[in-house]
Amino acid sequence: MVVLEFLKSMIDNMSAPIIVPIIIFIIALIFRVKPQKAFLSALEAAVSLQGISMMVSAFTPIITPLIQNMSDFMVNITGVELNVFDVGWQATSLVAFSTSAGMIYLGLGIVLQTVLFLIKWTKCFQPSDLWNNYSYMVWGAMVIFVTGSFPLGIACMVLCNLYSLLVADLLAKRWSNYYQYPNCTIIAMHNIEPGLFAIVIDPILNLLKLNKVKLNPQTIQDKIGFLGEPMTIGFILGLIIGLLGNVANLGSMEGWGSILLCAVATAAVMAIFPKITGFFAQAFAPITEAARKFMGNAGDREWYIAVNDAVAYGEPATLTCGLLLMPIMVFIAFFLPGNQTLPVVDLVAIPYMVEGLVAVFHGNMAKVIVTAVIWFSIGLLMCTATADLFTQVAIDAGYAIPAGAAMITSFNILGKPLVGLVFFAFLTGNPLWIGLTVVIYAIAYILYRMNDKKIEAHLENMAAKNAGAEA
Repeated sequence: MVVLEFLKSMIDNMSAPIIVPIIIFIIALIFRVKPQKAFLSALEAAVSLQGISMMVSAFTPIITPLIQNMSDFMVNITGVELNVFDVGWQATSLVAFSTSAGMIYLGLGIVLQTVLFLIKWTKCFQPSDLWNNYSYMVWGAMVIFVTGSFPLGIACMVLCNLYSLLVADLLAKRWSNYYQYPNCTIIAMHNIEPGLFAIVIDPILNLLKLNKVKLNPQTIQDKIGFLGEPMTIGFILGLIIGLLGNVANLGSMEGWGSILLCAVATAAVMAIFPKITGFFAQAFAPITEAARKFMGNAGDREWYIAVNDAVAYGEPATLTCGLLLMPIMVFIAFFLPGNQTLPVVDLVAIPYMVEGLVAVFHGNMAKVIVTAVIWFSIGLLMCTATADLFTQVAIDAGYAIPAGAAMITSFNILGKPLVGLVFFAFLTGNPLWIGLTVVIYAIAYILYRMNDKKIEAHLENMAAKNAGAEA
């Protein structure tokens, strides 16, 4: 228990800008990079991650009140009262780490993920992104709450983790190539799961000729000049978000101050973000070169380090799609049959949520938005289906439910259809349904390992076709 408390304290107090650079430094030394270069690589990663964290932290309080205003406006004009309130991934992580299941998986997850990498079950080194383990903890905690079985809840978390690693393996090269971070990928299931749906729906989108739609930041810039610059796009998008969030305040100086602040802040994120992330890519240059030599003597193993999703938040196509989807998902929430979830806090997390889509579609924003609308709408229904149970778990963990909210959820974490299906299988306690989820994973894993290079080539071919449409 002391060890678990230490691990929890480490995660609480040492965020990605500390943990990831330490991992990078150790890996660099393993690959025989000189200590001076290894330290500089780690420091560049630390500076970049801290800069990203500071930017996102400063941007969030500017845009969150506007999103809340949009939601309030929709309630007023439609009269629809949605009784499941989205408290965001931050609150959900606190609930997860406060449960006994979460405490157990702190240690178990690190051991499992490290062993799976060392025995080459996966090519992704997940322990460099320890924080996002709370995504599995939430589902397992709900299983334990209903069934009273710790083994069943832990088994649910392990299987969700295995699914996550499989999807991460599948998308790692595509994510790394698109975002231009050598040997890096994201691992959190709540942000890579949509990438699978993107692969499945791509042929349908091509039939609808969306592969011919030239809509990405570069083509916009080529067509309309300075108005297509990322900074200008950010200003325009921020202006739109600001206007939508201040419909009731357009006659006041305060309202226009909020509108213009949102416009300038969004422009700043678009303009500054690529410069900060350049340090992060630069940090991997010595490691990548040394790794090529090292792996050449060790069977040329393909490997990727799990990094925090924040490193891609401000990429132009990612942030643009995320901003456009914020008001779209608020609108959909009020008219989606069967939905009771009001997305609020996690709308700011949509740029994280579309990273898998953006990578698979190589920045084709038309495809990203259409796919996201479909998948996130299903996600709203999953949030609605699990809200009552999650609310009970949160109350049991000591979380204070916001005033006026009947139930709570997290649009980003619990709005995941595939993980949700695994969860519901475990919730039944029925060995047949649970066994089915295990069998599906085993078959998918074997098929992937037998065809990994073909799948990677297929994804790169998809990306090339989307790039061709954008040229």
